[in-house]
Amino acid sequence: MRIPHLLLIGLCAWGGWNWSQHRPVSHIPAGIAAADLPEQGSPRLAPLRVGAYQLTPLASFRLQARVLAREDYRMDKEADLAPTDLALGWGPMSDPAIYGQLAISQSRRFYFWRYQDPPPIPPGEIARSSANMHLIPATPGVRADLSRVRPGQLVRLEGHLVEARDDSGWRWRSSLTRDDTGAGACELVWVEALAIEPERP
Repeated sequence: MRIPHLLLIGLCAWGGWNWSQHRPVSHIPAGIAAADLPEQGSPRLAPLRVGAYQLTPLASFRLQARVLAREDYRMDKEADLAPTDLALGWGPMSDPAIYGQLAISQSRRFYFWRYQDPPPIPPGEIARSSANMHLIPATPGVRADLSRVRPGQLVRLEGHLVEARDDSGWRWRSSLTRDDTGAGACELVWVEALAIEPERP
């Protein structure tokens, strides 16, 4: 069934929202805050073991982006690796004048956006300028930094897109393009550095 004006990006699982800790920031400066596309290159990391999971780096990855939404997960299998998903926007989707016209939400590892006609920018551009990302903290420090991220903030992260497997045959693989949509289109990111960026004056 086709659902008009609705885009689903990601893979399913159950999650919850901590509103008091992660309430959206207010007074976001107008304009495009993250003009550059995400950067992707050859992996610089060897395969590694994280608990019961084997991670295979697929590509190095870095970006600056606006946090459009945040969802934390505790009950699904994927939460062992990626306890938090961030919906991130760059280019026009880092401009509150654009994404502020969308109803944005997350649930079950999907990122949703809706609009009333006409859309603020073409739907294809919305999809190419935003993504839902499953984040695997590489260190306790990155995990602590991630715990402080709120919707509306500008963040910069660096790491690797990865594929995760376990001994049962379970597999979770990152998307390697920003142009795909639907199930499997999310990035699975081994996050080696994460910073909340200051806003320009």
